[in-house]
Amino acid sequence: MDDVYKSPESNLGRDNTEIKYAGFWTRFAANIIDMLWILPLVFALGYLYYGSHYIMSDELYLGGFDIFIQYIFPALITLAFWVYKSATPGKMAVRTKIVDAKTLEPASSVQLVIRYLSYYISMLALFLGFIWVAFDKRKQAWHDKLAKTLVIHD
Repeated sequence: MDDVYKSPESNLGRDNTEIKYAGFWTRFAANIIDMLWILPLVFALGYLYYGSHYIMSDELYLGGFDIFIQYIFPALITLAFWVYKSATPGKMAVRTKIVDAKTLEPASSVQLVIRYLSYYISMLALFLGFIWVAFDKRKQAWHDKLAKTLVIHD
């Protein structure tokens, strides 16, 4: 067999073993786990910088550093885990990883950045891009399709 993944319709990897795609609930659980460790970091950073006002404020943003704390910091952490481990701690906990959809090798850094930015597209229309995983043959969310990635069981 070729050294390359057979075809988008095949459920077999390079070594003729079946690919087990990570479904909606597995991926949902991974995201919950990730929120449980990243949100405390975000709140801790905000508290260290802004004090108790950060927790008690009704304002959406308290300043430029708050945008860094809420958006850039989580993106950098997520991308670092994806690049170095092919998974976040949540994905590792449910034993899944992100791979290139064609080769089943670790996704490239460019693919991972596209995947992260495409999360915003998946959020459009009431998170339909994430829910799409439940109905897709290869369990791809919209951001996976755009980045040409898969989430598979490790």
